[in-house]
Amino acid sequence: MARCKFCSREITWMKEGGRNRPVDGDGGIHSCEEMKNSMKSIKSIEKTELDSDILKQYEMAINTKVAGLKK
Repeated sequence: MARCKFCSREITWMKEGGRNRPVDGDGGIHSCEEMKNSMKSIKSIEKTELDSDILKQYEMAINTKVAGLKK
């Protein structure tokens, strides 16, 4: 059995419509307050908000990693 990383309750992962969903022992979809509070703090950054030099550095690192995997 897996455990929820937010509340440590036992859950089972079930495939539902092409997506994995956490399910409680009683069969209901698992949703805890700890997870909801954690999801509120997620921050998304637009490409235009990043400095162009940092973005260029990330892209170069990704490209060199991909080139290394192709060999």
